[in-house]
Amino acid sequence: MNKILVKVYVPIIEEQYDILIPLNRRIYNVIKLLVKAINELSNGYYEPQNEPMLYDKITAIPYDGNLSIKESNIRNGTELILL
Repeated sequence: MNKILVKVYVPIIEEQYDILIPLNRRIYNVIKLLVKAINELSNGYYEPQNEPMLYDKITAIPYDGNLSIKESNIRNGTELILL
């Protein structure tokens, strides 16, 4: 299985999404994919001015963008915040 299902909260638009993300990508690439996907899912409503950060919802610790999803503790069902 090359993808995992995560829940992404986007506080700026007060929405949450269940999104499949690839395991072999770096987190900074996944953030770009998430921004594009959420922009499309929100009908263009989500357009961040700066590149957002990805945080663990429970610990509020940001993820290192240079790690791959496999190298992080992101797994199926992980809840993330995109700020």
